[in-house]
Amino acid sequence: MPNTATLQREAAVNVYRSVEQGLKETGAETCGLMFIHCAGQSQPEQLVRTHLEQTSESEFQVWKDGATQAIAVLLPGLTLDEVHYEGLRIKHELQETVPGADPQITLASFPAGERPSKATIQHMAESAKLVDPSEIHIYTLDKTADEPERILIVDNDPTVREFLQLRLKMQGYETYEAVDGLAALELIEKITPDLVLTELNLYGIDGLPFIQHIQNLDVAQPPKIVVLTEQRVEQTISQCFRSGVDDYMTKPFSPVELDARIRRCLH
Repeated sequence: MPNTATLQREAAVNVYRSVEQGLKETGAETCGLMFIHCAGQSQPEQLVRTHLEQTSESEFQVWKDGATQAIAVLLPGLTLDEVHYEGLRIKHELQETVPGADPQITLASFPAGERPSKATIQHMAESAKLVDPSEIHIYTLDKTADEPERILIVDNDPTVREFLQLRLKMQGYETYEAVDGLAALELIEKITPDLVLTELNLYGIDGLPFIQHIQNLDVAQPPKIVVLTEQRVEQTISQCFRSGVDDYMTKPFSPVELDARIRRCLH
């Protein structure tokens, strides 16, 4: 019998596939898409559905993503302003109806003839879990670059890796992960990332020797290196910068500040 995690992944894939199919069935018209997440609560899927039945003048479809627990709402024919307005109404309804609700919402509207890939739909669902509840996040894709920049996350803590991967995907980066220094060095040669975001405390090779190994790899363009670590010793920080590290942050950290530092390193 499949375990719970497997069933959740399959349910999520089915949701993404259903959303993708629903978008295709809308034809060439503009179409809105919204993901709603209420952290730490049973997701009020039926409440969202009932609200739309009572207030929306257009067709809609609602699904629940079993993996992220986000609610997906498809709104054919709605522009970005109209989808945003619906998001504000749903947010207000949930706050008024569900005790302690603090909805996180990510939304977008796709112009006539443009449809997101299943990967984009998945990124939207994942991003709903990271949105600041005080605002509604408008999901956009960076179309200025031919290819997304690649970031390798190196950390032995799976919770940290998952959070960073979701956060960086929201920013449009292509992400990879490694649990230790040796696995990271192998990946760098294969995928040639633009930036390595790494902890210093790793299994096997770690710390300054790991940084030096990255810089000595036989690759056309060595990646930028940002250290994100629990180590706060001033001497270690100084040695890292002398070794060519591009930036250094300590845990716990501000995700917004990390976003800014990564952009600065890459641009």
